[in-house]
Amino acid sequence: ELTGNHFQDWGSQATLDTLDMYRAEDWPWYGGGSDLADASRALIMESNGNTLSFIGCNPVGPSYAWATEDRPGAAPCDWEYMHAELTRLKQQVDVPIATFQYWEHYQYEATLQQQEDFRGMVDAGAAIVSGSQSHHPQGFEFYNGGFIHYGPGNLFFDQMWSLGTRQQVIDQHIIYDGRHISTVLHTYMLENYAQPRPMTAQERAELLTALFEASGW
Repeated sequence: ELTGNHFQDWGSQATLDTLDMYRAEDWPWYGGGSDLADASRALIMESNGNTLSFIGCNPVGPSYAWATEDRPGAAPCDWEYMHAELTRLKQQVDVPIATFQYWEHYQYEATLQQQEDFRGMVDAGAAIVSGSQSHHPQGFEFYNGGFIHYGPGNLFFDQMWSLGTRQQVIDQHIIYDGRHISTVLHTYMLENYAQPRPMTAQERAELLTALFEASGW
C-alpha cells in the first residue's frame, strides 16, 4: 500500500529503484506507482478461492508526493474515479478493499468529514475501508454492510511522547466463502522508539474501551 505522504522524500529515482526491487521479488503494490496510471490502478488477488481487490489514494499530499503522468508517487484522490472503480470491482471480486492516507487526527474519534469520505467508499462498493494515515488509533464503524476502521495507529514509528501515539491495532480480516465474516483486533504498544510489543491485558482493555466509546458502541 503506497499512498503515504512521504512517498517521494528521496526523489523519483529512489522510488523507481524501489519499485524495481518489488518487481524482482514479485511483490504486488497499489495506491502508488511509477506514474499516475500505475498508482491509480486496482490490485486484484486470489487467496484460497476468494477474490480480493485493493485500491488506495492520498487526498492530503504534499504535492511532491503525488504521482503525475510522467512522475512516480502516490495516487491523488479522485473521488469520482475511486467510487466508479469500487462500483466496478464490486461486480468483479468477492471483497473490494479501499485504503487511503487521510488527514492525521490525534484522537480516537473520527471527524465528520472523515466519516463522510470513508462511508462514501462503502456506498460505492467497498467491503472494508481502512485509513493508513493515523499516528493515533481511531474507532470503527459497521456501515451499509461494510466495515470501516478509521485508523489503526502507528506501526513502526518513533512517536513516544504520548500514550495514543504508542498504542496500535493490527487488523486481521477473516475472509471465508467470498465474504468478510470477522476482524480480529491485535493490540500492541510501541517501546524504545519503533519496537511494538503485545499489550498487557489492562493496556488492551483501556485501548479497546477508548476505541469502542469513540465508535459509539
